[in-house]
Amino acid sequence: MQLSTVASEEVLQITRSCNPTTCPLDPIPSAMLQTISPDLLPFITTVINGCLTSGHVPTAFKKARVIPILKKPALDPSDINQLSDYLMQNNLHDPNQSGFKAAHSTETALLAVTEKLHAARSAKLSSVLILLDLSAVFDTVNHKTLLSTLRGLGICGTAWEWFASYLDGCSYQGTWKGLTSAPRRLSTGVPQGSVLGPLLFSLYTHSLDKVISSHGFSYHCYADDTQLIFSFPPSDTMASARISACLVDISSWMTAHQLKLNPSKTELLIIPGDPSPAQDLVISLSNSMISPSASARNLGVTMDNQLSFSSHVTNVTRSCWFLLYNIRRIRPFLSTQATQVLVQSLVISRLDYCNSLLAGLPLNAIHPLQMIQNAAARLVFNLPKFSHTTPLLRSLHWLPVAARIRFKTLMLAYKAKNGSAPSYFKALVTPRTAPRSLRSTSTARLVPPSLREKVSQMVRSVLEMLSERTATPTLLGCRPSER
Repeated sequence: MQLSTVASEEVLQITRSCNPTTCPLDPIPSAMLQTISPDLLPFITTVINGCLTSGHVPTAFKKARVIPILKKPALDPSDINQLSDYLMQNNLHDPNQSGFKAAHSTETALLAVTEKLHAARSAKLSSVLILLDLSAVFDTVNHKTLLSTLRGLGICGTAWEWFASYLDGCSYQGTWKGLTSAPRRLSTGVPQGSVLGPLLFSLYTHSLDKVISSHGFSYHCYADDTQLIFSFPPSDTMASARISACLVDISSWMTAHQLKLNPSKTELLIIPGDPSPAQDLVISLSNSMISPSASARNLGVTMDNQLSFSSHVTNVTRSCWFLLYNIRRIRPFLSTQATQVLVQSLVISRLDYCNSLLAGLPLNAIHPLQMIQNAAARLVFNLPKFSHTTPLLRSLHWLPVAARIRFKTLMLAYKAKNGSAPSYFKALVTPRTAPRSLRSTSTARLVPPSLREKVSQMVRSVLEMLSERTATPTLLGCRPSER
């Protein structure tokens, strides 16, 4: 009901740690404010605490100047606030939302999705992965609906009034080619570029969980990117109708929440149950037909309908060769150290991005990535094409690609065991308990996952879902016994 006041030391720490970006509406530059913040600390702390205790955000704090750019800088997911603490302490976070959370990333989100797809394939079930595309989601958030959602989460009193004041009365101006527009009031949306904006949006879409789960689908989100997973027996002839019904309800929910689903940009992948042949499902949504694709780009990773990630490896290889070619052109003007920094930031980072998804693939599948790393090492030391790379990698402290994948997998397992990983990772890791005192008791070993148990659980859940649906008459008028 009441937001906590902050101490002067906390205000000083936040002020000094912020990126000193300055808006033309600021009375003084941010860098200068950071320099003189110790002298102004008592006044700044008084203003902030007065804002928190009164539940009112000053109007001067809610004005923005918008300058169109090609791409805005990424938010810092490590930023936390009192709302995040409240949601975590009361377990109100959506466990299937990986955006704007500590220890969560696009990689953990993709691993959660591919784990379900692999488990379904092991159970001889076909799966459909649907990648939903939304338009201008942060700008269309309805304030009344959002405030109602916050109240439903138990936020009330002065704390609720503070959020109401935070959202009300916001205005913005646009700047283009030296000209500035008149201020315009914002009646919808959450402030972009703020710490609270993304978190409030994730709470705004929290009720979508019930819509998706009611159709027997599972899902995973990263910010506004929503992935739907539906597994079914290959012989199921009603899969297409169930998928269409789920998408229709999702579209209706989004319309009621002033969000727009783009059917033309929504992508669909069919992962057939091995060794069943691929199925040709065509889904109808809002007078548009969604046809299956052989591959689709998902959070920066190209996924294919065989989960081989061959298209992803091909795309990464192509982009890295292009970067190495351009760096080689300016290599005569760079020192070894500068070249290493450039290669690591542009090339090696691409090899490491979501590389845990490649775990379990044969070595010949990731060999093109190893060729990229070898060429990058030779470029750093400015050596010819066929130079031996083992001593070069050792000198650069670069693990080979296969070892980097194993290292990433082990690191994620370690974090899952020690409590610093997403909850959906912790559920996959079980510490081994010895039946008696052994020397291996203190080695912190894990129980190997039982694929047979995981497969039986998935088959059981699918059969339960089908039995629930056959318990009610269909539009065709068939009795349950006839089906």
